[in-house]
Amino acid sequence: MQGNFKYHNPTKLYFGEEALNCLKDELDGLGQTVLLNYGSGSVKRNGIYDQVVAILREAGKTIVENPGVMSNPTLEKLHEGVRLARENKVDWILALGGGSVCDYSKGVAASVYYEGDYWQQFWLDGHQPAKDQRILPVGCILTMAGTGSEMNGGCVITDAQKNFKTGHVFDSRLMPRFAILNPRFTMTVPIEQMKAGIYDIMNHIMEQYFSDFDDNTSDYIAEGLMRGLIVASRAAVKDPLNYEARSNIMWTATWALNTLIRCGKSEDWMVHMLGHSLGAWTHAPHGYTLASVTPAYYRRAMENGLPKFARYAQTVWNIRPEGKTEHELAEAGLQALCNWMKEIGLPLTISEIGATPEMIDNIVSTTEIFPAGYLNLTADDVKQILLESL
Repeated sequence: MQGNFKYHNPTKLYFGEEALNCLKDELDGLGQTVLLNYGSGSVKRNGIYDQVVAILREAGKTIVENPGVMSNPTLEKLHEGVRLARENKVDWILALGGGSVCDYSKGVAASVYYEGDYWQQFWLDGHQPAKDQRILPVGCILTMAGTGSEMNGGCVITDAQKNFKTGHVFDSRLMPRFAILNPRFTMTVPIEQMKAGIYDIMNHIMEQYFSDFDDNTSDYIAEGLMRGLIVASRAAVKDPLNYEARSNIMWTATWALNTLIRCGKSEDWMVHMLGHSLGAWTHAPHGYTLASVTPAYYRRAMENGLPKFARYAQTVWNIRPEGKTEHELAEAGLQALCNWMKEIGLPLTISEIGATPEMIDNIVSTTEIFPAGYLNLTADDVKQILLESL
């Protein structure tokens, strides 16, 4: 393994069908007033909200409700949450929903006690909260698997006025104090959201995997996660109520992005940067935006990373190397990926998620460009990838 790194993850996980019973075990160590963030109301319709509120009330907690957290949380909604937290002097935050609600809750937690423009400080300038700044504790009760937000410091927010979507990875102080993962809860979301979440998981793993050429333990873990996800995804698409499949998907989502498999890696997050910009302009589900640019992006990256892509073909997709050049083997691996994406119902082009040729220049202008694993892109490169993805 290359380089030096530090690994620390303070999040406590409760996993399984009885995981929600453990919420009461966490409440003694938290304050009186909780900001309860949730989405558009599905948690009320499926009964999860009632279960959570009953536990909070039994513990004597004062609940400040903040419904309406959308799938791509906006800056305007962030301002609303910060205002609610300040006005009600909340002591901690509970996220009830998918990754967007978890992301959003961390953003509010970081911003409540920052005296200044938190959007500029944290998201645009990329700074961490000062060491002496107060940060509200966050807990998560997850209802959708995909983002891994329940065990990391990531927070993606969209400035809807400027069609600009960006993320910030906060330090370990913003990692949730605890996360409750009941795979049954994920069965309440529409199957299309499940599929989008599955690809978000896969891409999280690939963005860390497709970088470097050293013999890295993190890569062996990543390969196992990808293989397991492929098996579970096929079973879940065939039968969305398959508990074993849904539990494996949920567990894989957490380990895909809880900082473990990034250890010793340079990483490559450009598919996510492209996906963020596409999402800001098309409002398509995050996992779908990632899938739609994957074929064009990775075919370009493959040319600079042939040994790794050839290894991927063999270890993840079981493609035999006999009779194939390294390039043919790598190409076969990417084709296997695309075949799987098509099999489970993911988009393979940006036109499928609502992008048009007229949008391309705007999407390029709002795409953040970072050094990547095997590529260092320019704005012209980004435009070409998008055109190839139409």
